[in-house]
This record gives sequence, C-alpha cells and structure tokens, in this order.
Amino acid sequence: MILVFGGTTEGRRVVEVLEEAGTRYYYSTKGGEKGQQVGVVNGIHITGGMDVAQMTAFCRDHGIRLVVDAAHPFAEALHRNLLLAAQQTGTPVIRYDRIYPKHDSNLTWCKDFNDAARQLAAQGVDRLLALTGVNSIGRLKPFWEKHPECWFRILNRQTSLRVAQANGFPEEQLVYYETDDTAQLIGQLRPDAVITKESGLSGGFTEKVETARQAGVKVFVVERPPYPTGESVETVFVNGPYGLRRAVERLLPQFYPLHSGLTTGTCATAAAVAACQLLRPEAAAPAEVPVVLPNGETIHVPVVYGDGYASCFKEAGDDPDITDGIEVRASVRQSDQFEIAGGEGVGTITLPGFDYPPGSPAINKGPREMIRRNLGSRPLKVTIFIPNGAEIAKKTFNPRLGIEGGLSVIGVSGIVKPFSEAAFIDSIRKCMTIAKASGTERVVINSGGKSERFVKALYPDLPQQAFVEYGNYVGETLKMASELHIGRVTLGVMLGKAVKLAAGHLDTHSRKTTMDLDFIRQMLAEAGIAIDIGDITLARELWERIPAGQLQTFCNVVIGHCRNHCVPLLPEGELTILLIGDDGTIYSLSQEHPQGQ
Repeated sequence: MILVFGGTTEGRRVVEVLEEAGTRYYYSTKGGEKGQQVGVVNGIHITGGMDVAQMTAFCRDHGIRLVVDAAHPFAEALHRNLLLAAQQTGTPVIRYDRIYPKHDSNLTWCKDFNDAARQLAAQGVDRLLALTGVNSIGRLKPFWEKHPECWFRILNRQTSLRVAQANGFPEEQLVYYETDDTAQLIGQLRPDAVITKESGLSGGFTEKVETARQAGVKVFVVERPPYPTGESVETVFVNGPYGLRRAVERLLPQFYPLHSGLTTGTCATAAAVAACQLLRPEAAAPAEVPVVLPNGETIHVPVVYGDGYASCFKEAGDDPDITDGIEVRASVRQSDQFEIAGGEGVGTITLPGFDYPPGSPAINKGPREMIRRNLGSRPLKVTIFIPNGAEIAKKTFNPRLGIEGGLSVIGVSGIVKPFSEAAFIDSIRKCMTIAKASGTERVVINSGGKSERFVKALYPDLPQQAFVEYGNYVGETLKMASELHIGRVTLGVMLGKAVKLAAGHLDTHSRKTTMDLDFIRQMLAEAGIAIDIGDITLARELWERIPAGQLQTFCNVVIGHCRNHCVPLLPEGELTILLIGDDGTIYSLSQEHPQGQ
C-alpha cells in the first residue's frame, strides 16, 4: 500500500499516475478545503495533520510499504516528520519535487525569511507586496511592523484569515488570491518590491517574476529549504510523472500490473549524455546519467561504456516490442557545429513525408530535440549506432514505410507506457470515471500528449482530469462516455488516425488497420480536390499536398465521415471533433471557435 502526502499541484499529478494502476492507496492532505480535494477512484482520501507518532502508527496499521512526499517545498516540518516516520518503519520514500528554473543573478535571493526581512530593509523597501502566502506573515513580522505599507496575498479561506488575525496583521491590507492577478495588484498597490518563494514552475514562479520585471519592480526570492536527509531511509527524488511511475515500479513492483519502458529516443539521449563524459578523461563515468524528457522532468537512465562510445540497453517494460533489450550506442566528438548523425544499424529515410528529407538518418524530431536539449549548444557531432539494427528492422514496418538499412530512433514522450489491450482500455475507463467525478462540463479525449497539448489551449478552464488519452481506442472511449452519461465530449484527432477513423476503423492501431489510399482519394474527390497522392506513405503528407485554400473543405469531409461513425456511439451526448494539424492548427466542421459547438 502507498501513502501519499499531497494537497499541491504535485499531489494531484501523483494521483493521476497512481490511478493508472487500479490499485488501492491512501492520499493525505492537512485540510479538506477547495483546492486540496482530488477526484480519486482507487485512492482513499484522508484529512488532518499527523505528527511523527501518528504517521508511524498509520503506516504500521495500514501496511504502508511506500511513502510519496508531494507536499509543498516549504512544508519543512512535514518533510522532517515524514522521514522520521519512514525511518522507524523502514519504509522507502519518493520525493516528488518541482522543476526549478536556474537562479537568476538579477533577483535578490534570500536564504530564509529572516534574511529576507534584513535585505528588504537594507535596500530601502517601504512598500511591499508579499506573494509568499499566509504562513509567512509571522515570519516577516519584523519587517512589516516597521513598514506599514505592506500587503500579503493569501487564499480566500477562513483558516488563512485566522492565521493573519492571530499574527495581528491588518485585515484591510490582505488581498485575496485570484488567478493571474499579480499584474493587477502591482498596478493597484504600486509597491517598491514584491517578495515570492522559490516555488518552481508549477508554483507560477516564472510568471510572477516576469510580471514584476515588466512593471519595473524589484523582486526578492526566498530560497527553498534543503530537503532533509533521513538516516537509513531510501529516498528517491523525481520531478515528473514518468519518473514517479518508474520509481514506484522499482520500489513496489506489484503496484502496477504492467511496467513502463524507455523509447529508443531516450536510450539514444542517455548514451549521448554518457558519451560526453568520455571527452573529459579526468571525469568519472557514472553508471546512471540524468536525461531531461520532453515534458521537462528529469529521469536517471543506466548506461555502460565501451571504447570511444557509451551504450544504453533499451527496456521496453511490459510492452511487447521487438526492440526490447537492444543496445543503442552513441559516440561524441568535437566539431564545428552541432550535428546528429546515424551510424550502423540506424535506418535511412528514402521517401518524403517524414520530419527530415530522404537521405537523412531515421532519427525523429523528438529524439533529436532531446539530444540537443540535454547536450546544450556545444559544437559536437553525435553519432547514434544500433548493433544488429539492420536485421531487427526487417521484422518491423520500417521497410514498408521507406526506412531502409536499420531501425528508427523514435519517441515523443521518452517513455513507453506498457501495452496490453485489456489493461489499456481499463486505464481509459478509470480516467473517464475520474473525469466524470471531477464535475467537468466537458471531457476532452485525445490520442496522446502531442494532440492534448494543442487542444488544451482551447479549454484553459477545464481541470486536468477532464483530459483523457484514448490511444487508439476511439470507439471504446466514446462508448464509455455514453455509459457514464457524459454530456459533452470533444474528440481531438490527428490526421493519421483521422483517415482511419473516417473509414470506419474505431480502433486505429497500425497492427489492425492501415491507411486506405483509395478511401482518401474518395474523400479528396468529395472535397473537389484534384491532386495525385499515389506515392504518399504517411497521411500527414496531405497537409503539404493539399492547397491551403482547400484544407478547410477537405477537413470538413474527413470530420464528417468521422462523425458518421462516432456520433451513434454517443447518442445522448454532444460530440465535437477537432482535426489537428502537425503545426497545431485545429480544424472543426465550421471555422467558429470549437467551444461554441
């Protein structure tokens, strides 16, 4: 059993990851106020603060074998108590931390609130807007008692108001938090400076700093306290959902029925990061290297070293992948510019329609960007090799797609979620149930992370639980929506899956259906578009072939066919279908805003 300490954005993300398992766990928050409530299906939500003795007793009484600390970075007492309880029960801890920008020397950094009070006074600040929360009122009392023109932004809760009153802070100088109101407050109050915590990206740190800068206001930052260390406690640090899942899979293997793996793109990146160590003979060659994934989180990947190269062996988890266990090598040398090349075992693109022109190594855009991001802008030549890649590739779809001589280096997220049809459909059902329980006015279903990012911008007010990935199971997901009586559904789909769906294939997986060129020609004819598509291998090539002025007409035809097959599955609901271009352009049946449909 897992015990999660949450009440934060990270806590909600932990719930999303754990819910995928369909296994019981506990989710603890100090209070039950709005903002700390999370829609859980398999989790048991408990409230109320616990001291060390209570935590220890809870872990023993409920068979807790793993603790996840997703509390606020400034919750120092909770972190200490949690580690002490874990030490007494012999329970490992996963610390789900935030992603923090690098320290900016143009900001005034303060070691703690006492240091902040000293530096504020020393720099002559009289009018201060504090964005550090209600619990900092007492800590900054030495400053605001001497500088009465001071305002604190706090949450509009009775518990917060009572804390302010207990510290004797004037109620008329409290301002209540509203989303993205920092610029408005600065304009109204005209402070000399603002003070904020080093709260990370999820805490809106970057936005607060940039808003103050644009207003010409000084920024003081209280550094996050160091995370405490617990003797004999195994503590694993993660800062994103994939790292969390992999840590749970290692520390409590039975929690997830199926385990995740790594993409070839992540393996290539890890090998390249490790190979860079070989450029500095005096540097240690670590057994694991940090890899920043496309979502910004960092995971640690095992590597080994050879003569002038480094290797990463792909682990596919429980996904039935022919590339499981393959070795991905990288060599790195100094060059005049940054360059990524394909060596032995990496396929070559021979047809148009891919991210790069024919003749290029089959290393997709996502992995290339990962490698560049992890290595920086140094002038290096990175060469990727896959021993035996040419033989293995013969058993894949690569030859049919026009990739010859080896395997592709692919991956959008960097992580392979395990594939089992029954398990995957069950995970979709859990997510749809959570979406329904969240009370959202609309559920937005997407094929994956890329399409979700594009569509999310259209629905900024929907909770995270409202967005559900259907993978390839469009039909099953719509049936679930109908069974759950979800009234409004938006289906986001990219062209590769859309042309299959338009032809009536409600499961769009490539092992069950392929692109039907004759049907695409029929849809082009219906749209009155006369172009030759005889040599296309990927549906997305249509975006370049179809004249810009006729794209909307073609999209109307595609969406119309998709609706013919999808609407009957949601007889009592309203269905909006959005066709998503590779560049993020979104097409609907009309050119009106899709939220209005």
